[in-house]
Amino acid sequence: MVPDSGRFPRVVVADDALFLTHVAPPEHPERGERLLAVRAGLERALVSLGPGHAYVPLSPSDASNEQLVRVHDPTYVERLGHLAGRSGYLDSDTYLSPGSVAAARRAAGAAVALVESLHAGEARTGIALPRPPGHHALADRAMGFCLLNNIAVAAAHARALGRQRVLVLDWDVHHGNGTEAIFYDDPSVLFVSLHQHPNYPGTGAAADFGGGQGRGRNVNLPLPPGATDAVYAAAFERVVLPIIEQFAPDFALVSCGFDAHARDQLAQMQLSTHAYADMTTSLMGVLGERCPLGLVLEGGYDLGALTDSGEAVAKALFGASAQPASVSASLIPAGQDAALRNVEQKQAQFWRLP
Repeated sequence: MVPDSGRFPRVVVADDALFLTHVAPPEHPERGERLLAVRAGLERALVSLGPGHAYVPLSPSDASNEQLVRVHDPTYVERLGHLAGRSGYLDSDTYLSPGSVAAARRAAGAAVALVESLHAGEARTGIALPRPPGHHALADRAMGFCLLNNIAVAAAHARALGRQRVLVLDWDVHHGNGTEAIFYDDPSVLFVSLHQHPNYPGTGAAADFGGGQGRGRNVNLPLPPGATDAVYAAAFERVVLPIIEQFAPDFALVSCGFDAHARDQLAQMQLSTHAYADMTTSLMGVLGERCPLGLVLEGGYDLGALTDSGEAVAKALFGASAQPASVSASLIPAGQDAALRNVEQKQAQFWRLP
């Protein structure tokens, strides 16, 4: 990454060579080329934006046991440590190569480094590129390509640093079941997820509101296959942004998966590259200047879409994207509109919606 020049808005990037030591079996979709593709998109954004634009590079350390056990069971962290250097599958989807445990600890550390940099005011926005991804990992086990829940570690670290209200917005095409479960009873973390339904892992129902004191702080938007840019824009206008505005977070994180892209073969959504820039820009607008925003890489399996979407998001973080226009209700198919109305009806007991 090119060092920051100071002439334009600062964007921090947490990345590490260790992430490529998590080596995929042949034909597994979660492979190292994914990270190379996203890196290429971030670099292409700098070329497109022109002289003066650069990233502030962060060199993460491994996440400590103290940071991990805020969201993971200590016995699981210990058990994962014993697996270092081994190979095999932890479940039908989640593989382990000799370098995977070390990469996972550094991946969670990258999310921590992102939070610390943004908390310290080194930048308003930034992105972490951890691999393996994290949002399916549960407190006590790996799941869905994920060993440690990077974004949950990041959110808990923001709370430990004194942030009072943390937003975790998950726009990966798959529901972030691990993140939801970890914070389900926590009123200090607002979890909002847009995801394809039905799809893996089968969780994320609109009626799952959170539990105990966290009731109302869990917002699921399960959308039928085929959702377009217009559907996601309507979801933001009608549900996501109004709820975020009322929650008034003082720290914001995004589980930034790119697998709702129309070119991605692991799902059936129809987002364009521009949708990711629009979602980023809309979120920055509602958060305002005082709330830091950190994006943490999750899924996305089409290499070209990863490069294009990474470039689009990077440009948005630099403030180079136009503010998205409002979407006409006539552009929303009846089935998608019904799904949004269902969410609106269920969330109306907790939030004021348009």
